[in-house]
Amino acid sequence: DHHVNYGSSGLQDRVAFVQTDPGQRDASIRVADLQESDTGTYQCRVKKNTVAVHEVIVTVQEKPAVPQCWFEGALIEGGSVLLRCFSR
Repeated sequence: DHHVNYGSSGLQDRVAFVQTDPGQRDASIRVADLQESDTGTYQCRVKKNTVAVHEVIVTVQEKPAVPQCWFEGALIEGGSVLLRCFSR
């Protein structure tokens, strides 16, 4: 019905249709700058001739911290080393 309802979650500036004209059978959306507070159940309701409803559960986790990396072994040509990384 050419109407988009973003609810009250503050998504209006971060949501856009993937296709320029969703009336051409693709109402996929893209959400920019996901945040942990965006975690929740979302409902997509599309009305053309009939109404199609689909619910999606979105879980946004905090991105990991910068990893700490180190190597084990001697840096000798042809030798073996082991690279280890850890992130909280």
